[in-house]
Amino acid sequence: MKPMKNDQSADTPSSKGFLGLTRRGWLRNTAWIIAAGALSRVTAWAAAEISPVMEKLSAYMTEARNRELPEKALRETEHHILDTVAAMVSGSDLLPGREAIKFARNYGGEKIATVVASKVLCGPIEAALANGQLAHSDESDDDYTAGGAHPGCAVVPAALAVGEQFGISGAHFMRAVALGYDICMRCMKTIGPGMKETHNLVGTMGAAAAAGCAASLNAQQMRWLLDYAAQQAGAGIGAWRRDTEHIEKAFVFGGMGARNGVTAALVVHSGWSGVNDVLAGPNNFVESYNAKADPAALINELGERYEVVLTTLKKWTTGGPIQAPLDALDNMRKKHPFEADQVQKVVVRAATSAAYTVNNRDMPDICLQHLVAIMVLDKTVNFRAAHDKARMQDPAVLAVRAKVELVPDEALEKLIPVRVAIVEVTLKDGTQLSERVDAVRGTPDNPMPREEVVAKARDLMTPVLGAADCSKLIERMLQLDKVKDIRELRPLLQRG
Repeated sequence: MKPMKNDQSADTPSSKGFLGLTRRGWLRNTAWIIAAGALSRVTAWAAAEISPVMEKLSAYMTEARNRELPEKALRETEHHILDTVAAMVSGSDLLPGREAIKFARNYGGEKIATVVASKVLCGPIEAALANGQLAHSDESDDDYTAGGAHPGCAVVPAALAVGEQFGISGAHFMRAVALGYDICMRCMKTIGPGMKETHNLVGTMGAAAAAGCAASLNAQQMRWLLDYAAQQAGAGIGAWRRDTEHIEKAFVFGGMGARNGVTAALVVHSGWSGVNDVLAGPNNFVESYNAKADPAALINELGERYEVVLTTLKKWTTGGPIQAPLDALDNMRKKHPFEADQVQKVVVRAATSAAYTVNNRDMPDICLQHLVAIMVLDKTVNFRAAHDKARMQDPAVLAVRAKVELVPDEALEKLIPVRVAIVEVTLKDGTQLSERVDAVRGTPDNPMPREEVVAKARDLMTPVLGAADCSKLIERMLQLDKVKDIRELRPLLQRG
């Protein structure tokens, strides 16, 4: 056996580090130790950087699926779901709805979710988009009294699409919808004041919350969900006001937000990560749009104030600013009956912002002068009349319309967010009639009882589904708490 060579280059302190490491090894391990320390600090920082607002909000959102709704919130959630489904069904016969169904049929992907009032089954993202379009194919869906929000047309389609994906119960579905309203309307009231266009903010944030609840995301996933929703929520510009066929408007108000929300929920459910707290830190969601806002408003009275209770169901299937004038005429006629041929002049006073939206528009359901003329002639405005564009050229309608004057009123503008209208009718015999409406029918201060909600749904759905199938669908929609799997609704939602 040869003696071991004394190789000083191998084991002298000049070439070996501590514990027998070479200089290169010592440097490499030191780098790993520093990196590991840095990583642990980053992890700790990330956890610490979840703000109290995000902590409470994400916990509330993930627990929503198991939280029972108070009786009033439950009843209103049922009403808003039924009202939105009725808008989808009736919308299927209008151009935006027909185009939505065609899109889903052509590009729909895997057969998972229902496109309402059709036989089309497609992927949940495509179904949410199509049903969002259907829900705002006209002006039948719910809205916020002050304007800027149509929550139902994005929230309900998103919850339905993801609910079908995962086969959730009717109770879970209703809780998802109620959560969507809670999140989207708090976002509008907190962040919306810094935005010129809020409809997609409302749709995206509400749809994301509803879809995330339907997908049973945990608290960490809910934080990432809000991140992906926030990245999509700033889209949308007011150019939709120039849309004369209601297709782009339906997309901005309903389809886009529903699609965005479902996309956010499903990418997170599939494993995507994101920013832990998009509500705090540099370049956060709140300061990007409304630097003066307090993020704590997003969790204000969560579990106590249910936004679905504060959202308006429309009695009339028309644009929001037309609701009060039609109410005024309806109330006036009950007190002082008159016929169309007795009318000399009708003056409608509305807030300046409301008047701008509905002044001599090309679409019948958002043209105030036209619908006031219809109300004078027909003594009501039903769905068919509100969407009969050919009637805008009817000589009898035009003759009455010529007597209608819309006056933008600065004093009423100061009352916004409450939409107040004053209608003054002068009869040919000199009689002066005036009616002011401060609380529109269907608003929280003047709610529609269940029988009126059901009557409106029948008016919208019977021409499409037939009386018998319409009655079955309404009955089932008002007993959602007994539905074990939301996919049980599919045969009733489809058009034969």
